[in-house]
Amino acid sequence: MTARIYRPARTAMQSGEARTRDWVLEYVPASPRGIDPLMGWTSSADMESQIHMHFPTKEAALAYAEAKGITAIVQDPKERKHILRPNGYGENYAPNRRGTWTH
Repeated sequence: MTARIYRPARTAMQSGEARTRDWVLEYVPASPRGIDPLMGWTSSADMESQIHMHFPTKEAALAYAEAKGITAIVQDPKERKHILRPNGYGENYAPNRRGTWTH
């Protein structure tokens, strides 16, 4: 069995970092998904693909994988660059604003 350990990226609907701090262990699919001939839905006979385990640290996830005899592939996350303006959002409504008001 092979598993992938990673820290999930934020979704397109998120502006914060919720649900991105934990590390996730999920199994690599053993067989490809197939199309059901009757309904046209995608399905798989691989039950391990439904398992997603969350851990507080990468070391905890690696320790679990090692204890259970699972080969783990670790994908380190790319750190997010923070874009900070000098005065932030309040600068748009400041009385000493330097640009013309366009609204």
